[in-house]
Amino acid sequence: MATDRHDLRGRLDRATAHLDPPYAVVDLAAFDANAAALADLAAGKSPTVSKPVRVASKSVRSRDLISRALATPGWRGVMAFTLPEALWLVRSGVTDDALVAYPTADRTALAELAGDPALAAAVTLMVDGSDQLDLVDSVSAPDRRPELRVCLDLDASWRPLRGRVHVGVRRSPVHSARAAGALAATVAARPGFRLVGLMAYEAQIAGLGDAPPGRAVLGAAIRLAQRGSYRELLARRGAAVAAVREHADLEFVNGGGTGSVAATSADPAVTEVTAGSGLYGPTLFDAYRAWRPTPAAFFACAVVRRPAPGYATVLGGGWIASGPAERSRLPRPVLPAGLELVGTEGAGEVQTPLTGTAAGTLRVGDRVWFRHAKAGELAEHVNELHLVDGDTVVATVPTYRGEGRAFL
Repeated sequence: MATDRHDLRGRLDRATAHLDPPYAVVDLAAFDANAAALADLAAGKSPTVSKPVRVASKSVRSRDLISRALATPGWRGVMAFTLPEALWLVRSGVTDDALVAYPTADRTALAELAGDPALAAAVTLMVDGSDQLDLVDSVSAPDRRPELRVCLDLDASWRPLRGRVHVGVRRSPVHSARAAGALAATVAARPGFRLVGLMAYEAQIAGLGDAPPGRAVLGAAIRLAQRGSYRELLARRGAAVAAVREHADLEFVNGGGTGSVAATSADPAVTEVTAGSGLYGPTLFDAYRAWRPTPAAFFACAVVRRPAPGYATVLGGGWIASGPAERSRLPRPVLPAGLELVGTEGAGEVQTPLTGTAAGTLRVGDRVWFRHAKAGELAEHVNELHLVDGDTVVATVPTYRGEGRAFL
């Protein structure tokens, strides 16, 4: 492991010797290996009936790298995180199949979608209530627009003990098969809409590591909850799909995320899975047992001072991930091995002091390589990503930010 890290540091340092930190890189060999591995996980034991992987754009945030993933066998379609982003990706030729993962209240984007038949044919809106349909109609009347594609968001959280416990995230109010069928009937009866899909994202399985470092008891509890949740969702999602199909011919049933690709694709009710974070391999996915991506995305900061023996301070570094405000959301210094954040300061906005066995070996001007806790959020801090093949930067591609796009 130490040798691997030493070799990786040497490759990244040589490839980027001409660059001044801070900057971010993507190791193409790792990215491509992760893309292929995710497609294999989705294929399961029956490649002849494999289910395609839809790329979660929020976890990539670079058009070039989204396109690279889509060029991998087994990948098809984009799950966008906002409607304006979906329109941009379709208009720019990245995809002709964009599923918007969350309901939208963006009237300008809705007017653009309703005013262009080509966009309306390529973009699918997410809904979990009739009030969202009302908003669309208030922007563009049904008789003055092309039919708009709609996907129902089925809540995938687990509610044991007769609902007294909630395990999962707070998403859709549509939880039961009966509620899904009722909403499907509502959509089917509304002019100007066509129900084409159903999504159920099991965040408590796909987005929660089951082997948190140093917390064996918590890991065991998480695995127990995930097993119970999976069994319950398997039955409920199947029933919901059946109820919805009474009112519409569904083109797809979407589920999962990087942490549950194999398990979700094994559900006979699911026709496709979603993944994105696994392409970059951020630190949150180090806590998974089923499959761990190879780290592919890194960012470098420069050592600018030595405040005391055993310490080295880099400029910047405070690229904190979203989610609960806890240590797991901090970036992690990984190269050279043997560095740690200082507990009283963490990762700072303008400077980050580091300690550990390797801190004393660092000199002013040296690079320290970090991994982000999440995936696509890394791209919000840089205008470009340097693509590394071996020990060479073979291309530099813009992030969304580098193209002047900030969707959230």
